Amino acid sequence: MILACHNLNKAFGEHTIVCDGSFHIEDREKAALVGINGAGKSTILKMIIGEEPLDGGDVILAKGKTLGYLAQRQDLTSGNTIYEEVKSAKADIFAMEAQLRSIEQELKSLTGEDLKNRLDTYNRLQSEYEAKNGYACESEITGVLKGLGFTEDDFSKQTDTLSGGQKTRVSLGKLLLTSPDILLLDEPTNHLDRRSREKLYDFITSCRITLLVVSHDRTLLNLLSSIAELSVGGITLYGGNYDFYKEQKEQEQASMQEKLEAKEKELRRVRKTTREVAERKQKHESRGKKQSIQKGIPKIMMGALKENAEKSASKLKEVHEDKMENLANELKQMRSSLPDLQGMKLDFSASGLHEGKILVTAKEINFGYAEAGDLWPSPMSFQIKSGERWLIQGDNGSGKTTLLKLITGQLPPRSGSLIRADFSSIYIDQEYSIVRNDRTVYEQAQAFNERHFQEHEIKTLLNRFLFPHDTWEKSCGKLSGGEKMRLAFCCLMISNQTPDLFILDEPTNNLDIQSIEIITSMVRAYRGTILLISHDAYFIRELGIHQIITTFAGRLKTNL
Repeated sequence: MILACHNLNKAFGEHTIVCDGSFHIEDREKAALVGINGAGKSTILKMIIGEEPLDGGDVILAKGKTLGYLAQRQDLTSGNTIYEEVKSAKADIFAMEAQLRSIEQELKSLTGEDLKNRLDTYNRLQSEYEAKNGYACESEITGVLKGLGFTEDDFSKQTDTLSGGQKTRVSLGKLLLTSPDILLLDEPTNHLDRRSREKLYDFITSCRITLLVVSHDRTLLNLLSSIAELSVGGITLYGGNYDFYKEQKEQEQASMQEKLEAKEKELRRVRKTTREVAERKQKHESRGKKQSIQKGIPKIMMGALKENAEKSASKLKEVHEDKMENLANELKQMRSSLPDLQGMKLDFSASGLHEGKILVTAKEINFGYAEAGDLWPSPMSFQIKSGERWLIQGDNGSGKTTLLKLITGQLPPRSGSLIRADFSSIYIDQEYSIVRNDRTVYEQAQAFNERHFQEHEIKTLLNRFLFPHDTWEKSCGKLSGGEKMRLAFCCLMISNQTPDLFILDEPTNNLDIQSIEIITSMVRAYRGTILLISHDAYFIRELGIHQIITTFAGRLKTNL
């Protein structure tokens, strides 16, 4: 065991992050920490490295082992080249080398005791320099950079000009040069394009150090050997990759659903028994009163008998009511632990377009701004038909969003021809911008109420998309990415404006796993045409893409 977390406790005010959470990692194990957005995964990593204090519990690192931490945001030195930035991780080695070169110059002019003392210093430094593998330092830097997908031509690029994925790889390179025994990675594939992700996947697959990764990237999670899930109940360990974890979760939820149904059945039985007891009591009292009058029993005895009967019945009623209350509380707790995803479906009516209708025909198109050259190395030709599912892929900055604007008619092509049929479209970006931050949840839903639903009908739909009554007055600016996603799709449901073309621009960025699975389920159920920009290979595969346009090469591919 290289790292152990025992009975971790952490809270911010009334918000509990973890309560008595425990997990451990073996040497060279590759583990993930997962949970919904806001669960506190990044906080756990910061507690491990000592950046965030613990409220209770212990973090135990094996003796002599070191930690490396890759944060979500990369802090690189402005003005540095890639090589200079990564070289800074070995600053002590290069400072030692500079000192050795300085002493070598001094030795030329020294004699006697001064020379002897300076030589002793030189020999001590040289031994230390050799022990730290100083002579191989530059080749080590080159090896790490090339291993992370950089070419020697890239070494001189300024860090200010790098994409998010390149900055992540530079920061990872700096960490690797410190030779940590455990590497903590916080959302390492966020905003990375496909090629940058593939480089990171290659590193994770081939590296031989211990990893603890916080991520919602299911392709990455499938490369890891174990998963720790952070939830309100603590930390639960699963001994397998994401697919294994998903299967186990489905089995747990199915078992919980069975228990829930059994409890509901028991509650109905108890309620029925309680009603029957009350009915028997009422009949018994009516019958007893008639018999007492017929037998001429004194009123004082009748009162005593009645009081005893009422006490007995009242006690029995309390027993049943207590049981009902306990069962109701258990049911409430069980329901809260089960994701209520059944109601979240895109119940759009079918698109009015017949399948196979030509929506867009592009012939030899290219684009460019003002005096700049063409955006793509070669012109593109393609044809989009209704009912198809298209993916636009390419490196960050290769013109994917520009191509979307050409397809939707927001921009004209510089060259070639692009013919668009008359069709409607809905555009969902990664920020879910159709949700306005200056509105409350209810106001946002009402803004899309073109079918003039009654207030209670709007609130019923909000409930279906997991917005209970205590969230209706919440500002949309305070919603998480997953909440904005659910509200955006709820608004589309309310308006019922069935689009002929659904455009999704990086829809899974900033979403947790549960939210990604929700949007996957809803989009898969949509029966119209889909145009998708995404680097999430797992999401792409689940949507069943038919065609691919690759912008960085300016070519069209078919069959994913």
